[in-house]
Parts: sequence; structure tokens; C-alpha cells
Amino acid sequence: MAETQHSILYSFIFTLLLTSCFCTTTFGTNTLDVSGSIETTLNLFSLQTHQQVEVELHNEVTVKANSPLSTSSSPSFSVQIRPRVSIHAPHRFHKDYKSLTHSRLARDSARVNWLLAASELAIRGITKSDLKPVEAELAAEELQAPITSGTSQGSGEYFSRIGVGTPPKEFYMVIDTGSDVSWLQCQPCAECYQQTDPIFDPSSSSTFSPLTCATPQCGALEVSACRDGTCLYQVSYGDGSYTVGDFVTETVSFDSSGSVPKVALGCGHDNEGLFVGAAGLLGLGGGPLSLPSQIKATSFSYCLVDRDSLKSSTLEFNSARPSDPVTAPILKNKKLNTFYYVGLTGFSVGGQPVSIPPMLFSLDDSGAGGVIVDSGTAITRLPTQAYESLRDAFTRLTQNLKSAGGVALFDTCYDFSSMTSVKVPTVAMHFAGGQTLDLPARNYLIPVDSSGTFCFAFAQTTSSMSIIGNVQQQGTRVHFDIAKAQVAFSQHNC
Repeated sequence: MAETQHSILYSFIFTLLLTSCFCTTTFGTNTLDVSGSIETTLNLFSLQTHQQVEVELHNEVTVKANSPLSTSSSPSFSVQIRPRVSIHAPHRFHKDYKSLTHSRLARDSARVNWLLAASELAIRGITKSDLKPVEAELAAEELQAPITSGTSQGSGEYFSRIGVGTPPKEFYMVIDTGSDVSWLQCQPCAECYQQTDPIFDPSSSSTFSPLTCATPQCGALEVSACRDGTCLYQVSYGDGSYTVGDFVTETVSFDSSGSVPKVALGCGHDNEGLFVGAAGLLGLGGGPLSLPSQIKATSFSYCLVDRDSLKSSTLEFNSARPSDPVTAPILKNKKLNTFYYVGLTGFSVGGQPVSIPPMLFSLDDSGAGGVIVDSGTAITRLPTQAYESLRDAFTRLTQNLKSAGGVALFDTCYDFSSMTSVKVPTVAMHFAGGQTLDLPARNYLIPVDSSGTFCFAFAQTTSSMSIIGNVQQQGTRVHFDIAKAQVAFSQHNC
């Protein structure tokens, strides 16, 4: 009888221990460097830091005249990328990092609204022929833009250094995977905003050539007009920003790695809006007028350093794919060829999959939905149901962390003011084909002030289209293999 009682007792203790083990849930964690992030935000407002950067920029090697290379030979080109803060010092426009954050998020919301509007117009089948009244107005007003801008705080988080003309002159250009037309401000200016470099003077270039209205490049523009037989272009960005001018061809140079002749781009004589600092924009989209399409690139890639960093990285064309990447298929949207859609299937938090219906990320036959990778959007946007599931999965595992009030579009924030580092749940993206991209903690918990407030860097949208923003891409080489219709992410090739 005693042995039986002991057996029952041991069985009970074993069961109790086993049950208690299953009740203690373990999950994957990352370490967030709180003090390092805060120090970086403070350095942005250091006059001495920016004086040092200005010296470095002044000493950069200028573009040398290169023999034009054939656009059919797929040469490899490489240019530097810098975050906006390195050439557009925040202390000149903002009193502190909190003010800078609100400005960034306002620009980001305007950017997202423009992308969603472009998608909606494509789905509804609104084509160039529907824009004839705008074209007529454009021609009649002789480059007088039909819209006005509401702000002049500057746009674009990442800039590349590109040479234009012969001999080449270097300009900082916003890199943008969400648009196709490249352009820069040109003399004479009817209206030009302030930029870091001198404004391009076409008379100084021996290779500057206006396009006629009968050319295929002019015909490929969404909005165009004719004046004295030459092609005029207009690009509006939905937030009040616009550029209007002559559509031309020019030689484009890529540091010391080569140049390409007869690239179609806009020579903007009337430009206004959110582009302060840059000379213009480099269109890296998937349409026929984009730079990758015009130079017949089989691939291009970029690495975006932390947007609060004063360091630089590279934008590369036709370079080798990084080793050991996480890959995702590029999906075609028959209604819209500019955006790069990828096969995202879901998320995991703390190593556990988040319950999100796959249909929320699917691209349907009408061209609606889907997920795009965008260099110009900062904060990843997800449809409301997907965002709430991801957020709730994250907050369930962070109940031990001190919460803070929401900031602008962020509804999930934390007070880390008393910490130097903190353990947080992992966050990962899952792609079609079964591959997973694990995000560093700094790519989903970002500072919004210099006092220790950090927010979960995702936001919801009422649209069915999702956008993978550049905060999630920071520190990652993103390689667009156009020939193989595949995006590769590598966190070890910056």
C-alpha cells in the first residue's frame, strides 16, 4: 500500500512539474540598443557633427568624364547613397528629434496617399487619354503648373549622387522605386525650390537634346503636351509636389564606373513642393521610362543605412546577387507596372506565426491588393486586419514593458527612458517559397524623441495594398533581379 501511495505521489509531482513547464511560455527575443539609438538622435542636432560631414561631402571625388557605354552591354554601375540627414541637416529646420519625427511622418503619410491614389487610378482603368484636359491646360499655360504645394520641408529619405551632362555635373537625386520618370531642376527657372547643388544649366552640356512629341519616350509619359514641336512633361506626386518642363535626353554618369548616353529625363523649369535639398528624382520603378529600364539593367540593388546615420552606402546596377539572401518572387500587376510587388505570406512574432488570412496580402485579378517594396515610404503599411493581428501579437509579449502614449500614426509605443537596452520579441516576414526575413530590433522599434520613447514601426491603412517601407529595409541589401523576377534581401552586404 505504501509503495502505491509513493507511486501516486511521484506521479502527481511529475505531472505538476511537467504542467508548470508548459505554462512557462518562451519566445524568441532581440536586444534593442536603447542608449545607442538615443545618442544617435542627439548627434543629429550636433553642429560639430554636421560640420565634419560637410567637409567630407566637399572632399568627395567628383564625377569624371567617361566614354559613354553601350546600353545593350549591361555594364555594372555603382553610386553612393546617403540618408537625407547627411546633406539636409535637421538642426536647420527642427528644434529637436521629436519635431523631426513629426515632420517625417507627415511626409510619409503624404507619400503613402500618393501611392495608394496611383494604384486606385490604375485599378479603375484611368489612362492617359482621360487626362487630355490636363494636357491642354499644361500646353496653354506654357509650363505654369496647375497645382500648388502646401509645404516646403523637404522630401525623400535617401539620395544618390548622379552625374548629368557632358562634361558631367554631380547632383543629389532622391531614389524612388515607386515612380518611373527621372528629372532634375533646370535653368531657366520659372519656379525652383532650394537645392544643395547648383541648378543644372542645359547650355553647359554638349549632349543635351530636347525630345520631339513624336518620340516613343514622349508617348510613354502619363501627362505630356507639345510646344513648338518639343515634348513637355508634368509629374505630380499627390501631396502638392510637382515638376513641369522639357522632356529631353542626356548622358547620365555613375561616379567613376561609367556613363550612359541618351537617357530620357525631365528638365524641370517649374518645380515646387517636398523636394527641398535634392536636385530632382531618380525613378527606379518598373515602367519603360525608369532608369533601370532605359539602361537595360538586368538587376539593381541598394542598401539603406539607418536614416539617422551620417554614413553612406551604394546603389548598384547589374551587380552580382548577394550571397545567402532571403528571396521573394516579384509579382506582376497587369494594371500597374511601376511598383515592385512581392509575394508576402505573413509574419511571426517571438518565433510564432501570426494568424493573418493570406488573402489580405494577395494581388487579385483586378490589380487590387498585393504588397509592394518601396524605397520612398518609411513606415510599413498593412491593411487594418493584418496590422491589428501583428500589433496584438507583439503587445501580448511586451506586457512587462512600460507603455507610452501613441505618437502621430503610431498607436503602440513604449517608455524605455530608464533602460540602456531591452529584450523585445522577434519580428519576421514570411515570403512565398517558404523563406523568412528576421528583422533587427531597430527595424521595428524606432525612437520618436530623444527621451526614450520608442514606437512599433508599422501602421494600418484602409487600402487593400500593403507597403514594405524603408525602416524595415535599413541595413539590408535589397536586390531587384529584374531578369529572374525576384527580390533578394541580404543583411550582410551593405
